[in-house]
Amino acid sequence: MHPAARTRTTFRAGPTPVPQPRPRRLRSLIDADALRVLHRAARVLLDDLPDLTDRLLAVLREQEPAYRTALENDHAGTWQEVYRSLRHSVTSLLDPRGTREAAHRCTWRIGVARAEQGLPLDAVLHAFRLGGSLVWQRLVEETTRSEPEDVRLLVHVATDVWNFVDEHCTLVADAYRQAERQLAWRRENRVRLLAAALLDGTSRIADLPETAERLCLPEHGRYVVVAIAGGPPHDLPAGGCAYRHSGADVDHGIVLVGDEGNGKADRDPLAALALTADTPAGCRIGVGSAVTGLAAVGDARRLADLALSICPPEGGTVRLTEHLPEALVVSCPDLGATLTERVLGPLLRLEPADRDVLLDTLVVWFACEGSAQRAGERLYCHRNTVLNRLRRCEQLIGRSLARPHDVVEIGLALTARRVPRG
Repeated sequence: MHPAARTRTTFRAGPTPVPQPRPRRLRSLIDADALRVLHRAARVLLDDLPDLTDRLLAVLREQEPAYRTALENDHAGTWQEVYRSLRHSVTSLLDPRGTREAAHRCTWRIGVARAEQGLPLDAVLHAFRLGGSLVWQRLVEETTRSEPEDVRLLVHVATDVWNFVDEHCTLVADAYRQAERQLAWRRENRVRLLAAALLDGTSRIADLPETAERLCLPEHGRYVVVAIAGGPPHDLPAGGCAYRHSGADVDHGIVLVGDEGNGKADRDPLAALALTADTPAGCRIGVGSAVTGLAAVGDARRLADLALSICPPEGGTVRLTEHLPEALVVSCPDLGATLTERVLGPLLRLEPADRDVLLDTLVVWFACEGSAQRAGERLYCHRNTVLNRLRRCEQLIGRSLARPHDVVEIGLALTARRVPRG
């Protein structure tokens, strides 16, 4: 769109050579005649810029759908942009050095503006080349009309004219791509800010529609948050139903597990997660329980962090709904420590060898759902040995494994002792 002749510039690489006296180079007479013809036609074009602008817009409307839309949405603004571009192009024919910077600024602004508007770069470059073609065509038409015998002289400036068009095509493309990178960074940063606010529970209600749009997640769906720490990156469910937010120590994934708006909410939301027991070595994953709506994602993140805190140091996946007792004691570590001491204190103060045997027996008995037979098979001893150890535990701690209330306390105390504390 910026068709005009540019000044010839020589670029040197390496050290600047010492200037040597040289004879002054004079333009040939044919160059001078060609410039005279070019300037005469350019002055006429300068007076005819409104008509030239209309002609170019008519061509763009016919050949470029993107510009057709731009003209429908903002005809006056598009007309002014094209007019300024053509004016800088034609004045550059008359004074290449004096108008170079202004022409560059105009082209750069067009590249930035069109990138911000989302106009395709190919359409912008096509418009610049069409503008160059139209200016050249008008130069030839005007010279043919006023001085037909001078048309042949324009051949000597054609290279400069088209080099100028190429220069401004390159310039507008650079401006467009730079603006596009900045826009992409702003969009990405905006998405990160919205996701961070969602996970922190500080997102404003007014921001939820934008957040849903930017994260490509429905505002009123059912969600589970996954907390991931350590080890290599772990993939979230595919299919465009999850968003991963990277943090300094922990990554969080917001996973869509059902949409109440369409009646397809999952009965078992955790079954929708593509997380298996085959967790990468050293990777710890905590899966919270499901919540409804993006507004509740902050609560879901806290549940996921709680599940993550239960994960063993060597790695693994913990689903909160399967470890609620552990979650209870981890959520209040001081009470967990108090419960452990109050319930298991006498047992914990035994000699290490004796203590470990009794504690292991209790843990395995609970894991086997109170079956002494199965506990004995896992511990490689007779069921009577298991029962004798359990009776000794009851005597030491003053509680009965036949009393439901005591069983709950003992189970929670064992859990509090087992899970890591922050």
